[in-house]
Amino acid sequence: MKKHNLLSFILLATLLSNCGDTKNRENTIFNFDSSKISALYQPQETLDLTILNPKSKQVDSIVYYVNDTKVKTVKGHEKLSFELKGQKLGYQNIKALVYFEGENAETTTRIEVVSNVTPKLLKYTIVNTYPHDVNAFTEGLEFYKDTLYESTGSGTSSSGDVYKSFLRKYDYKTGKIFKQIDLEKDKYFGEGITFVNGKVFQLTWREKTGFIYNAETLKLEKTFAYDKDIEGWGMTNDGKHIYQSDGTEKIWKMNPETQQMIDYINVYSGNSKIKSVNELEFVDGKFYANIFEKDAIAVINSTNGAVEGIIDMSGLRKLVKVTPQDVLNGIAYNPKTKTFFVTGKNWDKMFEIKISE
Repeated sequence: MKKHNLLSFILLATLLSNCGDTKNRENTIFNFDSSKISALYQPQETLDLTILNPKSKQVDSIVYYVNDTKVKTVKGHEKLSFELKGQKLGYQNIKALVYFEGENAETTTRIEVVSNVTPKLLKYTIVNTYPHDVNAFTEGLEFYKDTLYESTGSGTSSSGDVYKSFLRKYDYKTGKIFKQIDLEKDKYFGEGITFVNGKVFQLTWREKTGFIYNAETLKLEKTFAYDKDIEGWGMTNDGKHIYQSDGTEKIWKMNPETQQMIDYINVYSGNSKIKSVNELEFVDGKFYANIFEKDAIAVINSTNGAVEGIIDMSGLRKLVKVTPQDVLNGIAYNPKTKTFFVTGKNWDKMFEIKISE
């Protein structure tokens, strides 16, 4: 009986294995002609897709998909020329579903769309210098009704001082604190903030938790969980949607009413992904972004993610008492003065600057 069961098991396993092999062979009947596909494309280029049919099957139609979105159905074995204008920068997953002789099979490939923009080198002029709390591990900085708000992380400073995460409303000229909300110590590491629809949103780093406060009173109204498995870094808004970074090259787009992620862009400078996008500010349709551990601010096209400008901020390090770990972070735009305010983690100064070509 045991031998019979063992033999049946072996036969069943063999049949299943053969069935699997047949299916795999079926799916490799058609392939993209890789000789006509490049690894990298720019947005102004056209992607030419041709399906190889080495077994001369009778093809009825082919349905083409880009990132799981159907782009076109062609009759027979017709090739597809697809304009990449308007596509996101980054990897594009291409799929062809081929219908033939009453059956169908799919084949896939992948390309990368990179930026065709050469970033301009921008400059800054210091307008004013203000004090900044050296125990403020700056993660978010934003103006609301001409008043500056700051969100910080927690940890231990180079001098051994222990600092905690908080959301603070204060007078940037004097450092006087109007109101401060402390996050639960050893539980939440505060990150980016932004104001929209009379609310202030605050991220946390790895806790995948966000907070929503009343913008006037800073009373906590809601706690929400991230709907993506990401970290919380920088945050900003365009008046309608919230945008947040997660430490990669992505900038996510969020619906503030539901806290659901509805889209994203990838940040590229030329052929290179720009990772570790951190604190964000949205000004005149552009993202201004700190890049973690870089003394520079990137100006990013908010539609496609192309870096259009770079501001070298390394000169500010000569004006503050910092260690290499005290990185540049914190960008706030004051629409009243049309100037930017920038600082860093545990910096003793904050700078009001004007940016120009």
